[in-house]
Amino acid sequence: MNSQLLILVSLIIPIIGIIFISLFKEKSNCREASTLLAAIALIFCTYSLLPNILEGVRPELVLFSITNNLAIHFKVEPFGMLFACIASFLWLINSIYSIGYMRSNNEKNQTRFYIFFALAITSTMGIAFSANLFTLFIFYEFLTLSTYPLVTHKGSDKAKRSGRIYLGILLTSSICLFLPAIIWTYNLADTIEFTNNGIFNESYEPIIITSLLLIFVYGIGKAALMPIHYWLPSAMVAPTPVSALLHAVAVVKAGVFSIVKIIIYIFSPTLLSETININFLLYLAGITIIIASIIALRSDNLKRRLAYSTISQLSYVILATALLVPISIMGAIFHILAHAFGKITLFFAAGAIYTATKKTEISQLNGIGRTMPLTMLAFAIGSLSMIGVPPTAGFLSKWFILQGALEIQSWFAISVIIISTILNAAYFLPIIYAAFFLTPNTKSQHSYNEAPVLILTALLFTALITIILFFFPQVPMQLIGLLIGVSL
Repeated sequence: MNSQLLILVSLIIPIIGIIFISLFKEKSNCREASTLLAAIALIFCTYSLLPNILEGVRPELVLFSITNNLAIHFKVEPFGMLFACIASFLWLINSIYSIGYMRSNNEKNQTRFYIFFALAITSTMGIAFSANLFTLFIFYEFLTLSTYPLVTHKGSDKAKRSGRIYLGILLTSSICLFLPAIIWTYNLADTIEFTNNGIFNESYEPIIITSLLLIFVYGIGKAALMPIHYWLPSAMVAPTPVSALLHAVAVVKAGVFSIVKIIIYIFSPTLLSETININFLLYLAGITIIIASIIALRSDNLKRRLAYSTISQLSYVILATALLVPISIMGAIFHILAHAFGKITLFFAAGAIYTATKKTEISQLNGIGRTMPLTMLAFAIGSLSMIGVPPTAGFLSKWFILQGALEIQSWFAISVIIISTILNAAYFLPIIYAAFFLTPNTKSQHSYNEAPVLILTALLFTALITIILFFFPQVPMQLIGLLIGVSL
């Protein structure tokens, strides 16, 4: 199968999966088998592109042209390849987890859940392979719309209210800021294609480039940079597999992916470092990291703590990119990967705890590690990755980011990394300590067991990958090296 066809098939496979999911809506086993088979097929097609990308091939596909300079255009480059590999792989793992979770909790509207989950993955693949800002914007908006029914899945008043916040913030920011930024870019440069070394040069006024970058950053609300962040903790009303999708697989990852891709291929780090000062982006990210960490520290609800942890952790990506040195950009991109596996493990563990015990508050988890040791072991691994402790993937990404900050002697960034790491430890380690070393709150907790096997299998697997990536980061590092022009 040639590369162009592989791109097209990768976009279509989730849609084919939706057809079969719909046909088997009355037969749960067949419906879930359709989801798993579609996820496996997507992994096969996506990873089949990987060898060519590592060899330097950059396959393209123009789906259709609107004008000479405007088209639905896809191009697979190293950064998009890495993001597509993460999304396609975690769709399978999340689907395995979802089957166990949705069945164990007797969730309603399971067919609708699997349909919109597949639509969200299609949107994510479109974002990953986008060759221009127009294509990125179309799939970015489609991702917002396809995840809205997942956020409101429970159908309660609280879920509907959270859904309105989710939709309102993300659509408003993208339509009022992201879209105008794209139009302005086109008017300035007469192109919106993602281009090596960017589409701007030194002839543009620094104030114009700075203003445009700021509009892009806040127009891409999925990155959850404060103060455009409230949609994320609000969306935690959704079932845990949806939370995992929002935090680890698609939505916030699509946000930071888009910002980094725009900095690299529209502005270019070289231009930004040589002609303008983007310390404003460094400060915005740093402030978000610290404030979100403090809010996480004060949150007793487990999913809320994890939500604010995500806001903090994903701002590391923006902070590292804003340093504009190759090793920090390498850390930013690797952190997307490390966070994906670490944070999905944490949400999987939170869902396992809820499924087995119906507990949602951290203060209720004393001694739970005695009856759910595997779940809490996985939670500990995910937590250590978020803190940045070896041997977890999170250590590598934070190490590269810190190296970049030291290289340019950015004492603000260095301080943020150190302070936030201490805060990370402060809001994760007490949970682990309480789970294994404190006395259970009630005697009835001894009657709880581990969550069902599908849930447990998925969370143990992602925890294992978090460790494996520490010892074997070669393939993602090769992709990142191709992106930043460094042999790794």
